[in-house]
Amino acid sequence: MLAEALEHLVRGIVDSPEDVKVAMKSNRRSDIIEVRVNQDDLGRVIGRQGRTARALRTVIAALADGEPVRVDVVDTDRRR
Repeated sequence: MLAEALEHLVRGIVDSPEDVKVAMKSNRRSDIIEVRVNQDDLGRVIGRQGRTARALRTVIAALADGEPVRVDVVDTDRRR
């Protein structure tokens, strides 16, 4: 549910909603939600001084009901 909610919010912000990919990963400490967006939309998702990204993290943390969750924003050109 968290990944779908975050995807919906991010698709509303960006110019290329078809490039938005959200993946949920788990590790020992918390769940990680990774958001991949088009390189041109990266600034929109992060916002000025990170305000938009911080707001997205706040909303997801509220929806997580106290469970630890981390949100990472990654552009589509970055490879791991």
